[in-house]
Amino acid sequence: MAIRVGINGFGRIGRNVVRTALKSPTIEFVAVNDLTDAKTLAHLLKYDSVLGNLEENVSASDGCISVGNKKMKVFAEKDPANLNWESVGAQIVVESTGRFTEAEAARKHLRGSVKKVIISAPAKNEDITIVLGVNEGKYDPVKHHIVSNASCTTNCLAPVAKIVHDKFTIQSGTMTTIHSYTNDQVILDFPHKDLRRARAAGLSMIPTSTGAAKALHLVIPELKGKLDGFAMRVPTPNVSVVDLVVFTEKKTSAEEVNAAMKEAAGGSLKGILGVEDGELVSIDFRGDSRSSIVDSPMTRVVMGNCVKVISWYDNEWGYSCRVRDLIEFMAKKGL
Repeated sequence: MAIRVGINGFGRIGRNVVRTALKSPTIEFVAVNDLTDAKTLAHLLKYDSVLGNLEENVSASDGCISVGNKKMKVFAEKDPANLNWESVGAQIVVESTGRFTEAEAARKHLRGSVKKVIISAPAKNEDITIVLGVNEGKYDPVKHHIVSNASCTTNCLAPVAKIVHDKFTIQSGTMTTIHSYTNDQVILDFPHKDLRRARAAGLSMIPTSTGAAKALHLVIPELKGKLDGFAMRVPTPNVSVVDLVVFTEKKTSAEEVNAAMKEAAGGSLKGILGVEDGELVSIDFRGDSRSSIVDSPMTRVVMGNCVKVISWYDNEWGYSCRVRDLIEFMAKKGL
């Protein structure tokens, strides 16, 4: 029987999560909650400027969105406490508004039929943060009810950092994510609490913060305090890349690093990590479902222990695929 899922917040991630699982026999989306009307939500689900249009017919009527022969109820509640998820039998809620990332706020969903909440962002005071391929073995369905899927950048960074650390032992390092602009930025200059993000997204490269490096210890505890970094937002609509530079205890070479990445990509991290040997650019990774794709020709090692790895990720689609996979993983473990 398919797991019944509700989505709170039908924005870029919410809609893409639905797209990733439309043909899944194990996931049924039963409702979405968003303050936008159903007709507009249906239109944005059907027509996507980045990923293209859905093949399925999409329509809105009677407070529902229909996709092919599937139907989702549409709620419009500001406060999660007022949501009647039980009326549609939702068992897992994907919290993708970006507003309820604190565990107590997300916990408002845990009523009636809802047994688990997945926050599609870094969270505060969550029961556990999971990056698939890295630490899902720590998930305990008895104890963990508010689960963060971390950020798209952490999902890219963590598999690479884990391999380098397991093979060569990371002493310290920094990372930069060269990241496509997002809805948190502005089209033209407009007030923002981050003065750099107050500037027009399409006209500048914009340095700003990322919590990906500091949050890495949530999934790889032994790296706590050993990595830091920032983001450089760039004028592209999708696909980003992590530039990781670390110092290692063990001496190595670019060939050894790439070999370790390829071994993991073909084994324990298959479907999560990829390695590409071609000379590719960002648009080549649009729609790539993998969390992290190492650009092997760009790997560098200086003096044997200064290691630089470049890894691409579709910050929307790849991340949404992991949310889908996390839903399936948690459902298999039992609610």
